[in-house]
Amino acid sequence: MQFINTLSITADARNWLANSHHPRILHIFDQVCNLINERSEVLSIVTPQIGNGPFNLVVEDDILFSEHLNLESPISSSPNLLNLGDLTINTSNAEFWSPRPDWETLHARRDDVLALLAKLPVTNYESPVSLRSVQFSNSLAPALANAELPASLTATQKLAGLGIGLTPSGDDFIMGAILAAWIIHPADVVGTLAAEVTEVAAALTASLSAAWLKSAGRGEAGILWHNFFDALISVDAIAIQLSVKKILSIGHTSGADALAGFFGVFTAWAGVFRKNLVGV
Repeated sequence: MQFINTLSITADARNWLANSHHPRILHIFDQVCNLINERSEVLSIVTPQIGNGPFNLVVEDDILFSEHLNLESPISSSPNLLNLGDLTINTSNAEFWSPRPDWETLHARRDDVLALLAKLPVTNYESPVSLRSVQFSNSLAPALANAELPASLTATQKLAGLGIGLTPSGDDFIMGAILAAWIIHPADVVGTLAAEVTEVAAALTASLSAAWLKSAGRGEAGILWHNFFDALISVDAIAIQLSVKKILSIGHTSGADALAGFFGVFTAWAGVFRKNLVGV
């Protein structure tokens, strides 16, 4: 039995541990073990190299989960302890991490954010091949930029679950687009828009991708997006480019697809912004 301490945990992860009665292992990778409970809620146990996320429990050791676990490994829990195969994970001293970026500041500076994004070499970034021929992604961006809920839902129904992998390209595009909407629109508008769009998308895709979409719908994001948003607030050009590069490295095309959605909505909103300036 190997004993491991936890570095950080989110509120969702704590709730998962407290309220899951029949959990099972969903995926095992070297640095990630995803668990799922009877309500199809996901908990990701990750190493420090992966870092914080909306439903992540970050352990302090760079352990290889694939060497310790299989899909049939037993799971049990007690207050502040999670027994996973031959691993015992202690959560009592974990630091709380909030997955919500500073949307209020980002929204207040949305014009400045738009100007910063326009200077980035990836502003005209195109989606990977899997999305280039899909018109639904092109219709979702302007719908979200204009906060048009019916049009957003129609495009989402066509885009959700499109592609292959644990988080299909269509889902990643939607997630990035929703994160952009949190910056562009005031909280009372985007709260409803994001929740309804991601609820529709989550029902049309697999468990892990649905978890990421629902988190985005609540205004939550992973650490690499937090770093990107912090860099935008600080107007640090080098940090902005570095954070974009790190997001692009996520998965095979996951980060690229998400950035395509993010920049797509901002590009669409830029057109709205220009029309408002000239009164057209």
